[in-house]
Amino acid sequence: IATSDVSARMLIAGARFLLAGLMVFAVQRLFLGNPVKIQRKNLMPLLMLGLAQTGLQYYFFYNGVAAVSGIKSAILNSVGNFLVVILAHFIYTNDRLNFGKVLGLIAGLAGIVLVNGTTIGWVFSLRGEGFLVLAGLTSAIGTFWAKSLSKTLSPVTVNAYQLTFGSLLLLVLGIPTLLAGRLTLTPLFWALFIYSAFLSAAAFSIWYTLLKYNKAGEVTIYRFVIPISGAILSAILLPDERLTISILAALILVAVGISAVNYWQQSDAEEDAQKHPIS
Repeated sequence: IATSDVSARMLIAGARFLLAGLMVFAVQRLFLGNPVKIQRKNLMPLLMLGLAQTGLQYYFFYNGVAAVSGIKSAILNSVGNFLVVILAHFIYTNDRLNFGKVLGLIAGLAGIVLVNGTTIGWVFSLRGEGFLVLAGLTSAIGTFWAKSLSKTLSPVTVNAYQLTFGSLLLLVLGIPTLLAGRLTLTPLFWALFIYSAFLSAAAFSIWYTLLKYNKAGEVTIYRFVIPISGAILSAILLPDERLTISILAALILVAVGISAVNYWQQSDAEEDAQKHPIS
C-alpha cells in the first residue's frame, strides 16, 4: 500500500477491528456464556471509547507508521505509556507517582532516547512522528475511559463494543478503496488479516481486564516492553532494519525500570499494611 493511500489502510484497519470485535462477542456469548446486551445508557460511553481507543488511535498510528521506519514507530508508540503513568498521578488518589515509578519512567525514556538518538536520528514531521504521538495521546485517554467503564461492565464486553464501534470510523474512511476495488487479496493477506484481528481481540481483552483489577500507572509500566520488542522484531522481520547494541541496552533499561516499579510497589504495600493492620 502506497504511503499516500490513506483509504486503503483505513479499510484494512476497519475490517480488522470489526472482525476482532465479532470474535470477542462470539467468545463472550458462546464460550463464556455471558450476555452481550447492555443498557442503553452505556452505548454512548462505549461509542466514545471506541472512537478514541480504536478509531482515532489507529487512524493516527497506521498513517504514522506508513511514513516512518518500523523501529521508530515501535519506539514512538510508547509515548502513551508516559502519559498514562503521569496523568494517573493527578486522576487517582491511590495511583500516585513514587520513586519506583519515576525511576521506571526515567529508564523507559532513557531506552527510547538511546535507540532514537543512536540508530534513527531526530527527524520529526506531523504526518509521521506527529501522528504517532497523537496515537499515544488517544491511547492514554482510552485507557482511563476503559478503566472507568470496567467498574460497571465486564472488560470483555467493553472490548467487544469499543472494537466494533471504533472500526466503523475506519471503515467509513476506507469506502473509496472499497468502491474502487483497488486491493488484491492473496492467501497471505487473509492469513495475516485473521491473525491481526485475533491479536486485537485477545490483547485488548487482557489489557482491559488488567485495568479493572490494577492501578493504571503500575500496569502501564510493563508496556515499555512493547517499543523494545517491536524494535527487535522489526530488525528481525523487516529488510533494511538492523538489531544494534543500543536496542539491547534499551531492553536492559526497560527491565530495570519494571523491576524498580515492582520493588517499590511491594515496599509501599508492606508499609501500608504496617500502618493499617487488619484487626
